Amino acid sequence: MSTRATLSGGGGDGDFGGFYLSTPKSGSTGTGDLDAVVAEELTAHISDVGPVEFILPDITAGERRTRSVAFLFTSSRGKLLTDNYWSELWAGWREAAGWPKEGTFHSLRHFFATTLMSNGVEPQEVQNALRHANLRITLETYVHWMPKKDRPRGLVGGLLRNADSTRREPRGDQHSS
Repeated sequence: MSTRATLSGGGGDGDFGGFYLSTPKSGSTGTGDLDAVVAEELTAHISDVGPVEFILPDITAGERRTRSVAFLFTSSRGKLLTDNYWSELWAGWREAAGWPKEGTFHSLRHFFATTLMSNGVEPQEVQNALRHANLRITLETYVHWMPKKDRPRGLVGGLLRNADSTRREPRGDQHSS
């Protein structure tokens, strides 16, 4: 999956319903792996619905231009999804799944991240999957979900004790006085 731009706006003002393309937050463009099940579902969705083309303003290059963009997810009428409409859809899906009312769509992002972290995925991989600008953001948010490992105890003491015993043993090339 590739992330190159973010759909912004949608307030309904001006041309294009207020929608335009902008750079993602923190400039987090790039590619990421899709889970096999997600990729399968996405392939089925594309096969059933197909992408819908829209002409939109694009400010990702620093200046406004207009271009054609293919969207995979649209309303049942083939329109771009506004924040309000998306919230209505999410509320229905959340209720059908029996999830708590407090759960927002953004909660799925946290579910994804905590699932990865609590199952031992390397923090750098989680950072990349979430498109965080730096590892610090990922660790400050999710480090408590990392599994506790059986850590060996006494490593430093063992090394010091070994070094001390080596230091005290006379070497063959040293003369005693």
